[in-house]
Amino acid sequence: MLNSLSGRLLILTTVFVMVAEVLIFVPSIARFREDYMLQRLERAQIASLALLADDMLDPALEAELLETAEVFNVVLRRDAVRQLMLSSEMPQAISQTFDLRNATAMTLIRDAVMRLFRPENEVIRVIGAPVRDAGLLIEITMETAPLRMAMIDYGLRILILSAVISAITATLLFLTIRAMFLKPVKRVVGHIQRYAEAPEDARRIIEPRAGVTELREAEVALRTLQTELTQALKQKDRLAQLGAAVSKISHDLRNILTTAQLFTDRIETSEDPAVKRLAPKLVGSITRAVHLCESTLAFGKAEEPGPTLTMVPLAELLEEVIENERLATQSDQINFSAQVAPGLKVRADPEHLYRVLSNLTRNARQALMSAGTGGEITLRASENDTHWNIEVADTGPGLPAKARTFLYKPFQGGTRKDGSGLGLAIAAELVRGHGGQLSLLSSDKTGTCFSVCLPKGDAAV
Repeated sequence: MLNSLSGRLLILTTVFVMVAEVLIFVPSIARFREDYMLQRLERAQIASLALLADDMLDPALEAELLETAEVFNVVLRRDAVRQLMLSSEMPQAISQTFDLRNATAMTLIRDAVMRLFRPENEVIRVIGAPVRDAGLLIEITMETAPLRMAMIDYGLRILILSAVISAITATLLFLTIRAMFLKPVKRVVGHIQRYAEAPEDARRIIEPRAGVTELREAEVALRTLQTELTQALKQKDRLAQLGAAVSKISHDLRNILTTAQLFTDRIETSEDPAVKRLAPKLVGSITRAVHLCESTLAFGKAEEPGPTLTMVPLAELLEEVIENERLATQSDQINFSAQVAPGLKVRADPEHLYRVLSNLTRNARQALMSAGTGGEITLRASENDTHWNIEVADTGPGLPAKARTFLYKPFQGGTRKDGSGLGLAIAAELVRGHGGQLSLLSSDKTGTCFSVCLPKGDAAV
């Protein structure tokens, strides 16, 4: 009970109400003390008026008047004349004098607190203004013990009343908050637990029903999260099934390509100049296809090999990428160019780097072909003391907003209607395997530019 939110809320509410009652208690006890002494002044004034009516009172009657007023002496000042109206023997000397005519609230509170913590009986003088302006002032002497006992009795009654009010208030507040907040929160927790048992079941997604604005916002956010998670899990299952199918296809395709690779030697012996020029590229393409199938099979077994780093002549690699894309273009409207210093080498896996640059260049070519206006595709490379930088830029129409939002996410970041969005995802993963970074530098109506940054040292970019 005490460890629950409702139990702690009940305790805190009771404590805060008690604190508020204590803050009210101190001024209340000060006010009670002031009223107590004012009553004694009023009684003393009434006794003095009786004496003024008949200045030959019997001593026994005078003592009874003082006892009734609960004072020892009464002094009344009228017309600037100070006159001892009633008097009796005092048990001890006067210890303090209190003037109630101009006393401030802080003074009254201070005197009341001090009286509560001083148990000894004392005789004090109290000065006040007469009722109905029946003189300039009135003074009395009285004992403090009856005053202190009356203050304690009043304080106990106030504390008991405060405790009852605190308990009632805390209970009502507890029940209200339990109904308005705790039950909806428990309902949300129950939804989360049921959803966790079967997150693929869309029927278990929460439907916002809370009347409190903040709780409803939390339920709406939870519904969005659960919806996205359910879709992601479904997509994950589809990808797992697709991966199994791709592994099977890659296995058979590898065998087919291996057989085709055996016939390339006979093609290379041809005397046809065109065949001689295209045969090496055909051999290279088949070799890469076989390697891709092997990598796909290894990835399906969660055994994706890391890059084998060597010093790769970048000019030759860029020229090979451009030549293959130029053959696939079959159009004079798209121009390819490479801007790289002769002899520049980068430390990378040549197959991985080729796949990265080929994907980026192919995307640029397809963007220009889709636009139908032609353009320029430029591959440029540079280096500094810490890294190599390779840029692939085009003059196409730029990436759509959706493609920029899901740039490196498979099956979501495709730029073409029939595209899968795998190209950039694969390229980014391969670059990260080198400790580098694939970045989109710019994309607008004047063109798109991607950057491949590879570190020279051991640290990642």
